[in-house]
Amino acid sequence: MEVFIEILKYALPSIFLLVLTYMMLSNFMDNEEKRRMYFLKKETQKSALPIRMSAYERVALFLERIHPDRLLIRVPSKGINVHQYRSLLVENIRMEFEHNLSQQIYLSDEAWGLVVNAKSATVGMINNWAQEIDPKAPATEFSRLILEKVMEMDSFPTKKAVRYLKGEIRSNF
Repeated sequence: MEVFIEILKYALPSIFLLVLTYMMLSNFMDNEEKRRMYFLKKETQKSALPIRMSAYERVALFLERIHPDRLLIRVPSKGINVHQYRSLLVENIRMEFEHNLSQQIYLSDEAWGLVVNAKSATVGMINNWAQEIDPKAPATEFSRLILEKVMEMDSFPTKKAVRYLKGEIRSNF
């Protein structure tokens, strides 16, 4: 029994030191890994920030370009009827959207959802307004109707999406 107690006198402190050393090394290694990940993330964000800002700029430009005020200026209405002009406007919006589709990678899900909703709402409004007028009428009448409808609205969906993008940029950067 005395031999067993003697062995325990030497073994217990050694086991205690071994466990303590293991815990300290494990904690040190975890902290070191977290520190490496932090610096890696920091460097990645530093290089990704200009790309993300560019994506927000391009999406804001897209939203401004599909706003009816600017859309009507860019898409000429001379010599065509309402049906043809509606098709041109909707096609222009779709082309703009497809051109900026890849920007969704850099935006939050909420921001991209608002962009998609703004695009869909704009197309829907143009389609609805086109039904209020004779399809064979001159496109200039349709463009005048669109401008009147937009002026009656308090807030257009594209403006709401741009405001959200601005807020997201301010909060994240």
